[in-house]
Amino acid sequence: EVHVVESGGGSVQAGGSLRLSCTTSGDIDKDATMGWFRQARGKDREGVASIAPDNLRTYYAEFVEGRFTISRDKSDNTLYLQMSNLKPEDTAMYYCAAYSRERDGFYSEFRFDGHVYNAWGPGTQVTVSS
Repeated sequence: EVHVVESGGGSVQAGGSLRLSCTTSGDIDKDATMGWFRQARGKDREGVASIAPDNLRTYYAEFVEGRFTISRDKSDNTLYLQMSNLKPEDTAMYYCAAYSRERDGFYSEFRFDGHVYNAWGPGTQVTVSS
């Protein structure tokens, strides 16, 4: 069984910072890229950032514009997203994303940065006020 749990969301004013965390357990492929997605109300889910299994390569959506940093602690496969200079348009539910072989073909998939993600948590809400 796969478990993905995000935390660290909250309400901040524009220009503020938040650090999101994600813990995983179960059949998560530790050799696969992990990422963060977000979904604002009424909009489609979109990729935010990803990190390669060796932690040497990261990828960011254009709207990040250098404000976010993704990182991973390989010792326990905890994923982080440090967000700075937040804008009201960053308001969304943020989801940690991973890949699980046991879910392949049975759960909905999203693609970002050329990788497939099929393991998700319930999300953590980020609200940025102007």
